[in-house]
Amino acid sequence: MRIQLRFTIILLLTFFSSFAFAQQHGSIKGKITSTDGKPAAYVSISLKNNSINAVTNDNGEYTLPRIKPGSYTIKVSAVGINSQEKNITIIAQETLTVDFILTENSQVLEAVTIAGKNNRYKVSLPSASLRLNEPLIEAPQNIQTVSNSTLKDQQIISMSDGLIKNVSGATRLEHWGDLYTNITMRGSQIQAMRNGFNFVSSYWGPLTEDMSIVEHIEFVKGPAGFMLGNGDPSGMYNVVTKKPTGFNKGEVSFTVGSFDLYRTTLDFDHKITNDGKLLFRLNGAVQTKGSFRPFEKNDRYTFAPSLSYQLSNNTKITAEYTLQNAKMTEVGSYYIFKPDGGYASLPRNFTLTQPGVQPTRINDHSVFLNLQHKFSSDWKLTAQVAYSKYLQNGTSSWPSVINANNTVIRNVAIWDAESTMKLAQLFINGQAKTGGINHRIIAGFDGGKKNYLADWGQSHDLDLPSSPFDLNNPNYGFPSNGYPNFDRETPLLQRAITAGGLMDQKYLSGYVQDELGFFNNKARLTLAGRYTYVSQSAWGGTPDKAKHFTPRVGLSVSIDKNTAIYAVYDEAFTPQSGLLRSGETPDPITGTNHEIGLKKDWFDGKWNTTISAYRIIKQNELTGDPKNKAGETFSIIVGEKRAQGIEFDIRGEITDGLRLIANYAYTDGKVTKVAEGVTSIVVGEIVPGFSKHTTNAWLTYTLQNGILKGTGISGGFTYLAGRATGTYDGSNANKNLPNYFKLDGGLFWENKKVKITANAFNILDKYLFSGAYYTDYWNAPDYTQPAYSWQAEAPRNYRLSIAYKF
Repeated sequence: MRIQLRFTIILLLTFFSSFAFAQQHGSIKGKITSTDGKPAAYVSISLKNNSINAVTNDNGEYTLPRIKPGSYTIKVSAVGINSQEKNITIIAQETLTVDFILTENSQVLEAVTIAGKNNRYKVSLPSASLRLNEPLIEAPQNIQTVSNSTLKDQQIISMSDGLIKNVSGATRLEHWGDLYTNITMRGSQIQAMRNGFNFVSSYWGPLTEDMSIVEHIEFVKGPAGFMLGNGDPSGMYNVVTKKPTGFNKGEVSFTVGSFDLYRTTLDFDHKITNDGKLLFRLNGAVQTKGSFRPFEKNDRYTFAPSLSYQLSNNTKITAEYTLQNAKMTEVGSYYIFKPDGGYASLPRNFTLTQPGVQPTRINDHSVFLNLQHKFSSDWKLTAQVAYSKYLQNGTSSWPSVINANNTVIRNVAIWDAESTMKLAQLFINGQAKTGGINHRIIAGFDGGKKNYLADWGQSHDLDLPSSPFDLNNPNYGFPSNGYPNFDRETPLLQRAITAGGLMDQKYLSGYVQDELGFFNNKARLTLAGRYTYVSQSAWGGTPDKAKHFTPRVGLSVSIDKNTAIYAVYDEAFTPQSGLLRSGETPDPITGTNHEIGLKKDWFDGKWNTTISAYRIIKQNELTGDPKNKAGETFSIIVGEKRAQGIEFDIRGEITDGLRLIANYAYTDGKVTKVAEGVTSIVVGEIVPGFSKHTTNAWLTYTLQNGILKGTGISGGFTYLAGRATGTYDGSNANKNLPNYFKLDGGLFWENKKVKITANAFNILDKYLFSGAYYTDYWNAPDYTQPAYSWQAEAPRNYRLSIAYKF
């Protein structure tokens, strides 16, 4: 009894003392909105020189409880907005209301809050690395952004993992599996960018990015002179990596899937100092992954820390480091070759890979340093440098002989490589006004040095001519000719020189663009130009040098605040190597793009549609001179190639809880002119590198109320028709790829802390594949056997992810 009495007294004393203590404190609450009256979600609120802080909710509301009476300075801040401060006085037992109206509008806040809130498929602003200082709807260019929430909902784990279905007209070349992405769009392979830098060190780069480091991906259709002048005019994609946001948050996720997929990711974002000047973010992933084919593996880990420091109110520096490590089956393991029977005439899980062949190991290091300085609210300078070191030690497989009796001799070649890139950019964004004309100005320089060296000069046949590999009765025991024993004692540089595996590029370019706004900026005329100097060599040859001026003219007109039409003319060029009989240096390949389009935001910007029509013409491309005699290697100009088409994209939140990504593209690439004497191609011949009809859709619906609130269903499909990605034969349809249809779907549930996602891929369990028909591809004097080649995709498979936010 005495014990119970003492316990009761202690509880009462504790309660009253706590109550009295609480009465000695005050609190602050309020709401933060933009100038157009919309709530500013995920904006940071803090008391200066104090550890008390909070972040606004979806309605822009915040609360700071339990504050001792006294005088304070309350500060509101977020990445990309001007911070504000107010002096306040806290009185005991009172709640003070302090509201803020930010000077930026809701479109700018959307870019700020996307890191803290992944609730939209639509992104309205380009990243800073894309240099365009305007909403996407006003830009005279077709730019489509794949958001971070899209990546998570679709359980995309790398750039080569089904991501392109979110963009109209994008297809993927086969061969490199999950090593290199190699995306084609508008009839040609597009450039791969990361944080605004061209990260292609050779045809085969870069290593496909793991999605744990990616904030979102921007696809720019057609030439983009504001980013680069040398490259294919079909376009580019820009991977924007995750950076510190100023929010204290984190997320850990676990994924399991078919074929022994086990994956863990971590995203930790934190303010190191209470004033928010020093920020830190760490992203990482660990993965083991098998395959539906035997003997294949793809194990990876990623480590990506970043720091951001606000040197002053106007100056900020950000540093990022990324390590991607991969250990995977040799390059080429996805390929199947067969001389007869057509595509898919072998089992879906068939492989030519030999167990015991050395896997490919890759260490991909990259460093980014970015400095931003605001001269005023209208002018900003950006200086950034990047360094990349790519190390590969491995092999690639490819048959050296294919026989008509369905036997092959499998070959394994060494592929050791090293790539180094040193890149730099300096550009300024500004706004000015002369009379009634607004000016949005971009000006800057780009420079870089890239070196790639590789040893692919050593190879070994796994099978003997007397004992070839039988496609009908495969034997994966000890190969008849044994395993290779490659020379790796000799330094890689020396081996690369012997193999002709040296490539390098140096470039320097300057760019100026002025977007002139008329009639209160409702009509915008873009005038721009880039001058580029490039020196590059391939296969160890003599450097080819080119300098070229590429102009850009664009017009964008806002019919109303949600609708804009545009037209653009832009150019790009690609240096090329070749020997002309005249002794002259060949001109670079030039590409011009004519494009018109219509963009519209619907229902207050919740979703967006874009439709565009384009025509790209490429000239000056070289081919072998048909008049060559024995030992001659002269080239001549082919003529002219044209790619044209129509593209349509829709993305965003159609109604509350209903989100849609859908697109369609019609693409046609043909030879339009042929130089005199060229017989290898004819006018009207299709130039492979596209699918004539590409249709994609992804739809999700989330319950907004009730006991099942947060539960949702998703589904989508990809349909490809008229595929001409690798080869195309107008006279024999059997050599061309059939149409393609893939259906995916899943279920999910989420609340503020936890999200569970389960997806099924290839629900119809179709035998899906990509490939090409090769005719004397190896050019060996004793080899003339054509062959079907294809890469099968996985049968019906599943993934389950659990993510926890902290």
